[in-house]
Amino acid sequence: MGDMLVKLYELPELNSALEEARKNGIIIKRPIGPEKYFVVEWVRSKFGNHWASETDMTFSNKPISSFIAIDEKTNKIVGFACYDATVRGFFGPTGVDEEYRGKGIGKALLLACLHDMFNVGYAYAIIGDPGPIEYYRKTVNAIEIEGSYPGIYRNMIREI
Repeated sequence: MGDMLVKLYELPELNSALEEARKNGIIIKRPIGPEKYFVVEWVRSKFGNHWASETDMTFSNKPISSFIAIDEKTNKIVGFACYDATVRGFFGPTGVDEEYRGKGIGKALLLACLHDMFNVGYAYAIIGDPGPIEYYRKTVNAIEIEGSYPGIYRNMIREI
């Protein structure tokens, strides 16, 4: 599957997604510098080195171009989403802990990133090498970019 394109000027409203996550005891926020190590290591432990490397890159951006989901009761990370991690204008990677899926967290993280991209000046976002294609079509009206596979990920190092 190729990359997907999203019109940032036609996004669903953000506040209702944040409120849905909040009803499930989840806070969506932009991490701050002192949290970098914890965020990157959580991503590494749940999703591997590639996504941890991309997440690490977001802490070099101004503003930090990632968001995390925190369980209010435990104050633990349960999800994350990034943009401008691989290249400018790309959304991802993103993931939610398996135990927390189905609570609107992924949608809230997705919309937090995409709205932030719009607010910093992007008109479009590219979802690189998307997994759940139908989810992105349904949630943000993403469309496939013809001829974009394997795209920027061509020749990526996958092992030592």
